[in-house]
Amino acid sequence: MRPATLAPGSIDLRRYSRHLLIPEVGLDGQRKLAAARVLCVGAGGLGSPILTYLAAAGVGRIGVVDDDAVDVTNLQRQILYATGDVGKPKASVAAERLHALNPQIAIDPIPVRFDATNARELVRLYDVVVDGTDTFASRYLINDACVLERKPDVYGSIFRFDGQVSIFAAPGGPCYRCLFPQPPPPETVPTCAEGGVLGVLAGIVGTWQANEVLKLLLGIGEPLVGRLLLVDALDARMREVKIVRDPDCPLCGDRPSIAEVSELAYEARPIDVPQIDAAALEDVLREGAVLLDVREPHEAVLGTIDGAIAIPASQLEARLHELDTAKRYVVACRVGARSRWAVERLRDAGFRRLAHLRGGLLSYAAHNRNFDFF
Repeated sequence: MRPATLAPGSIDLRRYSRHLLIPEVGLDGQRKLAAARVLCVGAGGLGSPILTYLAAAGVGRIGVVDDDAVDVTNLQRQILYATGDVGKPKASVAAERLHALNPQIAIDPIPVRFDATNARELVRLYDVVVDGTDTFASRYLINDACVLERKPDVYGSIFRFDGQVSIFAAPGGPCYRCLFPQPPPPETVPTCAEGGVLGVLAGIVGTWQANEVLKLLLGIGEPLVGRLLLVDALDARMREVKIVRDPDCPLCGDRPSIAEVSELAYEARPIDVPQIDAAALEDVLREGAVLLDVREPHEAVLGTIDGAIAIPASQLEARLHELDTAKRYVVACRVGARSRWAVERLRDAGFRRLAHLRGGLLSYAAHNRNFDFF
């Protein structure tokens, strides 16, 4: 039998019975969850468990911000999606799955890029913000909008076997800028697409973030304010690092100088290097350029281009003698981050005829369907 339609403001006692048995939650706590509004920025690896558990817990309104579409490479860790969803917008598919899980709550699919033009407006509409993104630029943007709008930012990040969880922008606590005052140059920071991530780690960290959201909404326990939780999934270890609010922080300090969000403030200036598009690669190679593949050895199993010279970025400076300064090189990695760094190192060593492949070999594979690379 289908459950009867609930009257406005009522609680489905049977659905949430296991919450109601917990003294720290109970009926009053469940009502708090039903009245709460949570914004999740990013519906990917972290967002999947975050959204699933918040919806199951009965959080009354959940906003899902993501302008991306489901890709087959997402399915290893983004458990909200199925093979048949490839190519569909994540925000819409996520909203459909969450509504099927719990039709008694409201889901706001927001299929837009979270940026400086809408950050504060979106944050303002919700009680708590959860960061499910994977770039430094997005993390600074979310943090700054949360500080300025006085909303807590439940932060999480993952890479390979390592994860982090904390709460920023809470009253009296530090913000993300207190921990990382300046964003690193984007070409020096590998992403999950570059370095990989253990799929289950997204579930571990995302579920922990959902736990912190529920604690904040219920007003129970000791939230991770001023504490950075470090997760080592490979060695099954967890440790905690204390973070203190920086009185000189330009955002949350005693004399703040940041009064508005700005896209330019979150992207460190990239190294200025010549680049070519994937569509032009074959023509450039036919003209005599040499492809220099700086991926690490474990990445080479994903596909190679005939005639390429393979020197991993980690070995580049020790193997410069294998390259000829008179030749023209197109430097490529998986997604185009380490190749920018490699071009800069080669420039410092006296190489001048250089370019990097924008978007990396993944971009070339998308352009050239005959290239078997994933």
